[in-house]
Amino acid sequence: MCHPDGGSGNEVSRVSEIRQNIATKEWVIIATERAQRPEDFAEPAREPTHTRPAHLDTCPLCAGNEHQSQGEVLRLDGPDGLWRVRVVSNKFPALAPQGGAKWLEEGFLRRVHGFGFHEVLVESPHHNDTLALLSIAEVARVLAAFREVGRLHAAHPAIRQIVPFKNHGAPAGSSLEHPHGQLMSLPIVPAAIRTRLETAQRYYDESGRCVYCDMVREETRSGLRMLAENEHFAAFIPFAAFSPFHTWIVPKIHRPQFLQVTDQELDSLAEVLRDVLARMYRGLGDPPYNAIIRMAPQTYERVHWFHWYLSLVPRTSKQAGFELGSGMYINTTLPEDSAAFLRAVAL
Repeated sequence: MCHPDGGSGNEVSRVSEIRQNIATKEWVIIATERAQRPEDFAEPAREPTHTRPAHLDTCPLCAGNEHQSQGEVLRLDGPDGLWRVRVVSNKFPALAPQGGAKWLEEGFLRRVHGFGFHEVLVESPHHNDTLALLSIAEVARVLAAFREVGRLHAAHPAIRQIVPFKNHGAPAGSSLEHPHGQLMSLPIVPAAIRTRLETAQRYYDESGRCVYCDMVREETRSGLRMLAENEHFAAFIPFAAFSPFHTWIVPKIHRPQFLQVTDQELDSLAEVLRDVLARMYRGLGDPPYNAIIRMAPQTYERVHWFHWYLSLVPRTSKQAGFELGSGMYINTTLPEDSAAFLRAVAL
């Protein structure tokens, strides 16, 4: 239970804490001495997405403007035959599928040709839609498109890592208002992902258990930081959340890769994801956020020690010199208080 002053029931003082995320080994400063109440992060002056026009002639992602976007990779239609979700090539891709993944080494200098895939997933025909306001079935369709395009990319023998993500709002890095996500598939495994793999493997070697499975069990047991759950997924703010309202949605069924999820599990994920996003939309005033699906590399499809999950990061704070210099973050709210605030938001 949370006290009216914003503190958690097991809090003994307002002294700052340094907490560790057991799954990543990352340390976070919970700066309770400079704490903000969760409601302080709401921005009523921000124009919410649903107040925008439903269609813009100048938007390349709106229905009717399909000629303004690049080649179509995937299309999911509704019962009326009109598209509901489209995946198109990024107009300004960071990676390109031509040329192959050629490795070049000059002494100790190493580089790889910019091979890969970089595509845009259009989540709705309407300019003023957002995942937080779509139906569960519509959110499930978006997730299914991510899975299907990921599977297409995974079939290429040079692809090592797939990164589905979404930037919502300009402060989160989105250059287009229209609701969309992106998917990048790489010929290498980024160092940050390798670090997480090594941490999870070490935990498994020491305990015989998956650290993410253990985390789900503990968060479900305590309930202090839980936001939503159903048969297949648990959504919670981690004990060592690195920023206010930073949320993980973790499957209860152990799977290393998102691409392995079933249709039934996608429906369950859509239910939990929409619940959490709707609470953020209403409680925090449609905040900008990043959503990332973190999964194992392609060659780790059957490992027992890594577990895919979805990370939601509302952009309620900014990195500064300390974060860049130390690799640590300062969170000015207690995760328990943030969770209690979102649980209380009326849907």
